[in-house]
Amino acid sequence: MKSAHRWLLVGIGAALLVLFESRAAYAMHIMEGFLPPLWAGLWFLLVLPFWVLGIRRINRLIAEKPETRLLLGFAAAFAFVLSALKIPSVTGSSSHPTGTGLGTILFGPLVMSVLGSIVLLFQALLIAHGGLTTLGANAFSMAVVGPFVAWFIWKGLQDRAPIWLAVFLAAAMADLSTYVVTSIQLALAYPDAVGGFAASFAKFGAIFAVTQIPLAISEGILTVLIFNALQANAQAELQSLGVLKGVRA
Repeated sequence: MKSAHRWLLVGIGAALLVLFESRAAYAMHIMEGFLPPLWAGLWFLLVLPFWVLGIRRINRLIAEKPETRLLLGFAAAFAFVLSALKIPSVTGSSSHPTGTGLGTILFGPLVMSVLGSIVLLFQALLIAHGGLTTLGANAFSMAVVGPFVAWFIWKGLQDRAPIWLAVFLAAAMADLSTYVVTSIQLALAYPDAVGGFAASFAKFGAIFAVTQIPLAISEGILTVLIFNALQANAQAELQSLGVLKGVRA
């Protein structure tokens, strides 16, 4: 990647840090200790295979295409910054963008499962967002389900729709699907005393949807803008990754 491209990515990252600087004091994702041990352990078991496959994929990618390391770092930074923007939504969690759509489009869902989990780990350790015991649950919703939803949408529209629309829908639906899964996770752990899982899921989902729908739309638009900047200034890298193959302008 040329020096000018590097400075462009640095500038975009700095701008995102300024725009979405983390502020005050609300729990992020599912907070530390909020899930019962049985459920916390189960989500770790479910996410573990994706981490193993994702690490293998990253190692192979770096070995075959070492020039993509900067883009890998940028995709992780993009997810870190966006998911640190938070709007209080419900006790034990909050609504926020996820930033996983961009990295998924660039590298695929297995790579993003690792990058997204690293983002969640650093947020738990450095800024008290989420937690270590709930890392498996948060990673499953944001770093596994969200990226796979984005990937299926991206691949399904890649040859059939304008590129901006494919990027927008992939990023927006990755965001929304994350919170559908988070609502399921909370409802499973804390079913309603009267209505059980269904009533609890409806309650959590309705509260999240108030803030998550506009956030998902905003994330989709921002991801399109960032993708356009990469397409204009790092086209060789995108072509090397196969991102631009077969898409329509």
